[in-house]
Amino acid sequence: MKLDRIDIRILHELQKNGRITNVELAELVHLSPSPCLMRVKKLQQAGYIIGYAAQIDLAKLGPTLTVFTEITLKNHRKMDFDRFQQAAEKVEEIIECHLISGGYDYLLKFVTASIGDYQAIMERMIDMDMGIDKYFSFVVMKSPFVKSHLPLKTIFPM
Repeated sequence: MKLDRIDIRILHELQKNGRITNVELAELVHLSPSPCLMRVKKLQQAGYIIGYAAQIDLAKLGPTLTVFTEITLKNHRKMDFDRFQQAAEKVEEIIECHLISGGYDYLLKFVTASIGDYQAIMERMIDMDMGIDKYFSFVVMKSPFVKSHLPLKTIFPM
């Protein structure tokens, strides 16, 4: 499926507000409601829209800890990367996993209840023999802002 400017606008608006009505969305992207709904359904079927979720304000729920962790693997064969990724995906507290270039292999983002919980998870991961050689942890002190939307307007012409 080849996307046009209207499709990009639809994605832009939906990522800002996934609960927007079709009529409101159609107005924002300058379409009538029926063609707008057809485009949204095509975007979903083609896999451009992979889901809708509520954004939770963790601070209102209670204290939490966010930690970014650099991981270096012992070995660098395809099977080593696959084994690590499969095991890491099962760790609920890992909310992001990035295979990266540079001085280490992965950058993980953890959200836990405390530093003790984070350390227990890391110890479990080491014991699981996921292939971890070493890791470095960076505790987030404060997050002045976190954007939940992608910069579609600047990456793709609208």
